[in-house]
Amino acid sequence: MRDNGSSTGISLSLPVMMLCLLIGISACSTKGSAPVYNRAVSPSQQGVATASNNKPVSPSAHRYKSSRTYYLVQPGDTLYAIAWRHYLEHEHLAAWNGIKAPSYSIYPGQRLRLKPPEVRKKRQRQPLDTTPVKKVVKMPQPTTPVVRPVTKSPPKPTVAKSVPLKKSVATNQKKRVKLAWRWPTKGRVVQTFSSSDQNRKGVRIGGEIGQPIKAAEAGRVVYAGGGLVGYGNLVIIKHDKNYLSAYGYNRKLLVKEGDNLAKGDIVAHMGSPHSGGQPVLHFEIRKQGKPINPLPLLPRK
Repeated sequence: MRDNGSSTGISLSLPVMMLCLLIGISACSTKGSAPVYNRAVSPSQQGVATASNNKPVSPSAHRYKSSRTYYLVQPGDTLYAIAWRHYLEHEHLAAWNGIKAPSYSIYPGQRLRLKPPEVRKKRQRQPLDTTPVKKVVKMPQPTTPVVRPVTKSPPKPTVAKSVPLKKSVATNQKKRVKLAWRWPTKGRVVQTFSSSDQNRKGVRIGGEIGQPIKAAEAGRVVYAGGGLVGYGNLVIIKHDKNYLSAYGYNRKLLVKEGDNLAKGDIVAHMGSPHSGGQPVLHFEIRKQGKPINPLPLLPRK
């Protein structure tokens, strides 16, 4: 009875062993390896590392005050001051921005164009000619005998005496009056003009604190104040359509915008560029917005 039981147990365990052996072989023969997952860093995680170093720029930081093409008007600005700062003719600046004379009113926050606007030329299309073409039939003309005319000597033409034309009164009125410049103050020239140096667009005349500064020619005050950086208390006088003169580094201004001046009128008292520095007058003359050397225009001392 024990032998029969043992043989029966062996016969029952043999299929189970074979099944386990087959499962093991199949598991060992399976190719491949454990999957590897590459976790990509999200853009938000990438920004965490650089957020502390690259701070976002506020929109107000990109707001411009002045560029090569436009200027943003600031409180206290005038059209003459803006034109002077950018070496432009004030009438051109007004025309480019539609600003009417003589008030030349501007307001803070206004964007002014510093260059003439581009004009695009439109191509004009020529209309098509729709008129029908008529055929011209030439008719035979009868032959006529040729008659030769009798030639006579032409009479001598009478030569009229040329009378000089008189110049009209309007032409004489349009003739520009030549400006006769005078020295704005007494003193020695301590710095001359240079077209290549941005800091020498005029001349500097040395003197004493409180020394009177006079108008170099008759004209109208178009600017009086201290809003232009690098000039101190400044006076700008318009003399005609082309010429302006400027008087800077003043201790005290004696005129205001809109005043009409005669040549030699006192406009200010001399000051200095820096506190405790040498008293000087910065004197400029500009023609059509561009600085020129004032020394050839002034009389010799």
